[in-house]
Amino acid sequence: MHLHILGICGTFMGGIAALAREAGHRVTGCDANVYPPMSTQLQALGIELIEGFGADQLALKPDVFVIGNVVTRGERFPLMEAILDAGLPYVSGPQWLAEHVLHGRHVLAVAGTHGKTTTTSMLAWILEAAGLQPGFLVGGVPQNFGVSARLGKGAAFVIEADEYDTAFFDKRSKFVHYRPRTAVLNNLEYDHADIFPDLAAIETQFHHLVRTVPASGRLVVNARDEALQRVLARGQWSELLRFGAKREEPGVLRVRGEPQAFDVLRGALKVGRVEWALMGEHNQLNALAAIAAAEHVGVPPEQACAALASFQNVRRRMELRGEVAGIKVYDDFAHHPTAIRTTVDGLRRRIAAGDRVLAIFEPRSNTMKLGAMKAQLPWALEEADLSFCHQGGLGWDAREALAPLGSHAQVADNVEALVSAVVKLAKPGDHLLCMSNGGFGDIHTKLLQSLAARA
Repeated sequence: MHLHILGICGTFMGGIAALAREAGHRVTGCDANVYPPMSTQLQALGIELIEGFGADQLALKPDVFVIGNVVTRGERFPLMEAILDAGLPYVSGPQWLAEHVLHGRHVLAVAGTHGKTTTTSMLAWILEAAGLQPGFLVGGVPQNFGVSARLGKGAAFVIEADEYDTAFFDKRSKFVHYRPRTAVLNNLEYDHADIFPDLAAIETQFHHLVRTVPASGRLVVNARDEALQRVLARGQWSELLRFGAKREEPGVLRVRGEPQAFDVLRGALKVGRVEWALMGEHNQLNALAAIAAAEHVGVPPEQACAALASFQNVRRRMELRGEVAGIKVYDDFAHHPTAIRTTVDGLRRRIAAGDRVLAIFEPRSNTMKLGAMKAQLPWALEEADLSFCHQGGLGWDAREALAPLGSHAQVADNVEALVSAVVKLAKPGDHLLCMSNGGFGDIHTKLLQSLAARA
């Protein structure tokens, strides 16, 4: 089969391309911005990439066009208009994945506003270490595997379950296509303001996901999250395991009805000891979720904990990019205010007393560009010693939004000015935490180069 994928350079669609190629299909694709690292990875797999969405690509005559959710109707996507005019076969990425990869497998889906990529990677690694040889599709590159997707040889398939919409012709969340037997509901906050009017609309999509889990399946749910409790109150028909309960509640995690208190990475682990470099309570909760999900396919918690000791996080999750003159530069994917706050807090807990955290961030997601969460930014950044914001491309005034932080926050209209402002104030012992869900103009390299030049 020949697939031509529209929007191939996104992480999800690029993962589908890699899976299809591994399955023996011919794969080509196009996107508006064909650039590394995804373009390099795909080309290494023998996948032909085309810049833009020109109608002339009909000449490729694929068996099916696979449509990513970046594609819409209108003059920006002449190829899509030509497909519709000619009556050619097309399908969404999630539907193709469900029909050709996930069908007949034990799907373990990880959903939530935050921590999906990390938890999915943890779960895949636990199953790999247990010898189950799982397939997986992750919205990042787990360093234990070095690739974001593979078919695997076992029955299990671990997938990052995104609540974003499927395609312009299918406005359901992607995850309703996956039909999981094990579903992790990590947390739930308002996001994707370009798609959802409010939190209640996202809760409805999570309710739809819960409806697809069979009675013999398992729901692994964060007990601390009020929105998820509302989702469950609308109905649930599967085995339910809650994790992350408050300390005064009996049992942090229930496995097969037996309370087992897991104090993952806090010191005295009841079933073993884990040493890793991950920071923050949010990663402890991610670990609990992965342990509970892995147990559903036969991996004992003791074995899961042992596997986590060798877990390496996903790239762009507190990734140290370099150090110059005692100043460290990190790259992190955080872009939602809650994720920014937990990332800053995690770094703060790890560094030495007296060291400073300089938070450097780019409000790049559609939600942040719309200004839907600008009021939360001072709260998100209050634990940083200094904050630096990239104003470029925003339809709202970042200086006004960050005014509550006073002199502790600066705003620049471009990356070069932002780098200059940071380097002017950085001193030995500082930790420069760069946060964005995009490339951020390669700010990490520019910071390191400017610091070296100053030194």
